[in-house]
Amino acid sequence: MPSGKGEGAADVILVGAGIMSSTLGVILNALEPDWKILILESLDDVSQESSLAWNNAGTGHAALCELNYTPERADGSVDVSKALKINEAFEISKQCWSTLAQRGVIASPEKFIHRVPHHSFVRGEANTSFLRRRFEALKGHHAFDGMQFANTAEEIAEWLPLMMDGREKTGKIAATRMAIGSDVNFGELCRQFIDYLRKQGAEVLLRHKVTGVAREASGWRITAKNLAGGGKREFRAPFVFLGAGGGALPLLQKSGIPEGKGYGGFPVGGQWLRCDDPALAERHYAKVYGKAEVGTPPMSVPHLDTRVIDGKRGLLFGPYATFSTKYLRHGSILDMPLSFRPDNVIPMLAAGAQNIPLTQYLIGQVLQSPEKRFQALQAFIPMAKPEDWRLVDAGQRVQVIKKHPKLGGVLEFGTEVVASGDGSLAALLGASPGASTSISIMLELLAKCFPQQISSEKWITSLQALIPSYGEHLLENRALFDRVRSWTSEILGLRAPLPEIRIPVGTDAPASPTS
Repeated sequence: MPSGKGEGAADVILVGAGIMSSTLGVILNALEPDWKILILESLDDVSQESSLAWNNAGTGHAALCELNYTPERADGSVDVSKALKINEAFEISKQCWSTLAQRGVIASPEKFIHRVPHHSFVRGEANTSFLRRRFEALKGHHAFDGMQFANTAEEIAEWLPLMMDGREKTGKIAATRMAIGSDVNFGELCRQFIDYLRKQGAEVLLRHKVTGVAREASGWRITAKNLAGGGKREFRAPFVFLGAGGGALPLLQKSGIPEGKGYGGFPVGGQWLRCDDPALAERHYAKVYGKAEVGTPPMSVPHLDTRVIDGKRGLLFGPYATFSTKYLRHGSILDMPLSFRPDNVIPMLAAGAQNIPLTQYLIGQVLQSPEKRFQALQAFIPMAKPEDWRLVDAGQRVQVIKKHPKLGGVLEFGTEVVASGDGSLAALLGASPGASTSISIMLELLAKCFPQQISSEKWITSLQALIPSYGEHLLENRALFDRVRSWTSEILGLRAPLPEIRIPVGTDAPASPTS
């Protein structure tokens, strides 16, 4: 790919300064250091949408505790195939981050990732039975070595004392634990990536809102409005990545590529209950995922999270779904209405008709009282007090809607790379598991957009240096899996001793530093 020359010319234009664009930028810089990279961001700083630390739960999604990744089959067995795939993807992310830390691209790993155990926690006969079967299905695979199961209040109190304090002794409960879990500040990681790219010569233009995406003979012309100084500017590049989160869909539509036809987006917002009280935060050190109620969508899974942001511990509980027609937190209420096109009307309407339970769930969430909202927290922390928690807004997700040959359209809850036939433009649509699997997503993008280069000896060698397991199947190679997990744990500090959980005098739960 020729170097971008002249005013407004680049080899690569990345739209959006979040974790996805910055990840792709760092990988491309490692593969082709001479390529000129331009990043366009509409806000006044980087990583201000879903990448921002408090706009997401910061879970290093490895399927260690997320029960929606292990659905129950009709015969009662547990399907762990998706969990294994997500676990492998997160191990790939950790490898890339570790290499980048060794190279100095990530200047301070301890600022963006921390060891925080991952737990599943359920109540009731059916759910505890399911969790036991899930544990049995996973424990035999090397990716889940070290998983523990407990079904007594005394055992669980050693892991989760705050959740056991004041809990009634009646009814069945169960929990699993993976001590190798992590809390990730993707906003900080994004910031470190972009700081590095700037040092390598990348241009980052803030307050530049992309308004036009047009194909030209030699590539793409991107038009952006300068929100700071007024006026419009044009930029050109042979390759463009639309990594603007929920804002990627409208830009994909502007591009006019046939591969983007039929796609729509369903926005779902979120809120958290947040606690910044150090005394309370010191009584819980875990990410704990529950089980969604029957008939509710995957994003309704309740979880209680330790967050470690800027060196301070806090607690987060949620999510509580909200609805807005905005595709971005800082977007417009016209985002969804203006996204309707002749090619996606049928998929959008069909997906809506098939997801009446989702609509009912969102209505229920929007209308619930503060008291009802707090009761959900008390199912996790029985002794929770309203004065210790405040309601905050999270980031905006846009779930993918796409054509379906029989159903007309379907709503999906993953991520999808949509690329032009010639690979000159790509957009990332969707949400979960998102940033945790960003490296695997970008490898998929490279295969779609740079098929010749990714098959070359140069790129293969560079990718193997970046990701030691590149080209291998971690799930089928225990020795390799164990080796890279041990290495990444050392580099990223995931072997660090866990802090002691402080228990006030007079409670029944034992103090426990657990390793």
